[in-house]
Amino acid sequence: MTSVLDEIIVGVREDLSIRQEKTSIEELKALAEKVPAALDPFPIFDEAGVAVIAEVKRSSPSKGDLSEIVDPALLANEYEAGGASCISVLTEERRFKGCLADLIAVRKAVEIPILRKDFIVSSYQLWESRAHGADLALLIVAALDQEALVSLIERSKTIGLTPLVEVHTEEEVKRAADAGAKLIGINARNLKTLEVDRNTFAKLAPLVPSGCIMVAESGVRDKHDLITYANAGAHAVLVGESLVVNKDPRAAVHELVTAGAHPATNHGR
Repeated sequence: MTSVLDEIIVGVREDLSIRQEKTSIEELKALAEKVPAALDPFPIFDEAGVAVIAEVKRSSPSKGDLSEIVDPALLANEYEAGGASCISVLTEERRFKGCLADLIAVRKAVEIPILRKDFIVSSYQLWESRAHGADLALLIVAALDQEALVSLIERSKTIGLTPLVEVHTEEEVKRAADAGAKLIGINARNLKTLEVDRNTFAKLAPLVPSGCIMVAESGVRDKHDLITYANAGAHAVLVGESLVVNKDPRAAVHELVTAGAHPATNHGR
């Protein structure tokens, strides 16, 4: 049976082939050489407390339209002013209504690291990410076979990108670890069914090798969810929906950042 993830990947590959016809990988490499060096997010995530990755997200397959976001740069500025440590920019077009232009706009607007969040299946997309100013790139284990996962993690690093490797099952944690992932995102949302289980993080976190940075993805509605994830070992949370629908995203981010800075979230670091 075809899953939601399978359907998304089909569209991603179709759109990718169109972009490849317009811009060669050699052109992307040339553009990547002209952008400033990528920012390293690890020093931020290594700090005490829980960092907040705030997301620019217009729509989702599970909820439909969330926010129009006429000016992604302005929203990113609000996030940064609220204390976000990193900005995630969704660039998938069909289901999330994002685009690479959003990545460019956000890169010009903020000085903190930027994550390109998409369904990356080829090194072409990694070069795209770097050429458009991303510092990190999302790699979803469920969307890749093991050979491709290993290859894309290694290629990310050679390009200068930090791979955020996303998992949502025990098997995927093992695959991510075997592939050498050091920044692992545990997604509470099952991309095959779109169901959210906030217990997923606590269930999988103990399986992640020590020394890895863990990011809790999906399910953060407020500071109470952040604290729950912190108590389960999260070093960072990625928050999208609850921020983009908030009338005051700066204040919403600040509330999460304040909760994340509480001594109770220190994990002894």
